[in-house]
Amino acid sequence: MARGLSRGKRPDRRPVHAGQAEPRASPATTATGALQVDLSDEPEARSAQLRGLIDHHSHLYSVLDRPEISDFDFDRLFRALQDLEAEHPGLVTADSPTQRVGGAPVDSFSKVKHRRPMLSLGNAFNEEEIRAWHRRVVNGVGEKVEYVTELKIDGLAMSFSYEAGDFKIGATRGDGVTGEDVTSNVRTIRSVPLRLKPGVGGVPGFIEVRGEVYMPSGSFAQVNQALEEAGKQTYANPRNTAAGSLRQLDPRITAERGLSTFIYAMDPAGTAMNQSEVLAQVTELGFRVNPHYEVHQDIEGVLDYLERWRDKRHQLDYGTDGVVIKVNDHAQQQELGFVSREPRWAIAYKYPPEQAETLLKDIMVNTGRTGAVTPFAVLEPVFVAGSTLSLATLHNEDEVARKDVRVGDTVIVHKAGDVIPEVIGPVLAKRPPRAEPWKMPTECPRCGTTLVRKEGEVVTRCPNVNCPSRTLEAAFHFVSRGALNIDGLGYQTIRQMLDRGVIKTPADIFRLSREQALELEG
Repeated sequence: MARGLSRGKRPDRRPVHAGQAEPRASPATTATGALQVDLSDEPEARSAQLRGLIDHHSHLYSVLDRPEISDFDFDRLFRALQDLEAEHPGLVTADSPTQRVGGAPVDSFSKVKHRRPMLSLGNAFNEEEIRAWHRRVVNGVGEKVEYVTELKIDGLAMSFSYEAGDFKIGATRGDGVTGEDVTSNVRTIRSVPLRLKPGVGGVPGFIEVRGEVYMPSGSFAQVNQALEEAGKQTYANPRNTAAGSLRQLDPRITAERGLSTFIYAMDPAGTAMNQSEVLAQVTELGFRVNPHYEVHQDIEGVLDYLERWRDKRHQLDYGTDGVVIKVNDHAQQQELGFVSREPRWAIAYKYPPEQAETLLKDIMVNTGRTGAVTPFAVLEPVFVAGSTLSLATLHNEDEVARKDVRVGDTVIVHKAGDVIPEVIGPVLAKRPPRAEPWKMPTECPRCGTTLVRKEGEVVTRCPNVNCPSRTLEAAFHFVSRGALNIDGLGYQTIRQMLDRGVIKTPADIFRLSREQALELEG
């Protein structure tokens, strides 16, 4: 199910804007009941009702992954609020859902001193180091210890401050003591509540929550694809992309990046007596908590968790590079204290990086929808990070030359950010004696047009706008998740349509007859 910029985790479709033919604020009936907006109410009452409905359904989608209404119904609600605020500018509030699209650019980021230092964690890389840490904990507080294990998200550590329930400041970790004020950018992240849910007991008037801002795998792939097609440098991994997105001087760019969050701490902790109660409490307040945390009565449970998630983590739509293990009880945490800049009551277990060697059978190129011609590696299939790789990106001609990978090489491959298959480089000791440096073709492999590379650009392009490959990629992009998100209309189906002459342009999809569609395989 897609969600537009007004709603979801990813910037798939923008909400309907004023001037389009969509009905403005008629009631939307769903399987869960009627969403009634009474147009006879005063504008102030109507705007409050709309904000409440939008916040409720946005929380269900962005935080709980449990939507109750369709994209269409949600966008009608959002459009109605946009129109109402346009007619009555005095109704616009700082916590209005319409303010998440990003405000005016800023010149620079000011500095923010954290309420308490955001400390780093010690690392462990094997079972023995985990057991050694456990023995130190037991020596400090006794044998009766509970642990909480949480997946270590490969994102950017952040703090979010709230006063009287209202979001005030979003700050990067920085040096741990002082970070950058990126509040205007944080406001665009759907899973960060602009106002906390009321009625949650035991929460102080001022709190600072901490967590990770990350980029889902799908958003990462979309951002890099767009950069590659524009001839710009791609991001190395989702974490770098999330960091770059949060440090944009124009919040509207951040709003388009599809960032999300997982919260794991609250200060002061209020009435929460342990870490698991903190996680439950911040969930009640409206924050997104990673659902895969567990409480263990002994270190054996912790070790079992580490083993279970070693491979299972690759099935997630976000990057993880380990597990954070914490003593659950706050009193025991306080008793254990800190050493240097690290807490004694927590440690990060790091999984080893997953790489593999395989044969580079060929280097081929693909012509994309913008004409960008991108080289890719054809590999002897190899299992890496939870899946079998047979193809991997090589980005551009300069990158192939820089890595000096050649057909016939044994190469090292991995998944960039646990997502995108990539060739790291050759194993020179295993290079065949006659392996030749690779050169970019001079003609498009699909249409035969002479390729061009403009001075100062890293991308080689096919200038033929009617190139069959460009047409195929454009049509696939047209129906993909980042555009119209037409379910069941995949790459092979689009190829069939073009090969059979059923469509010639993406717009022809809307002219398909039922008979033509049923003739397609699958």
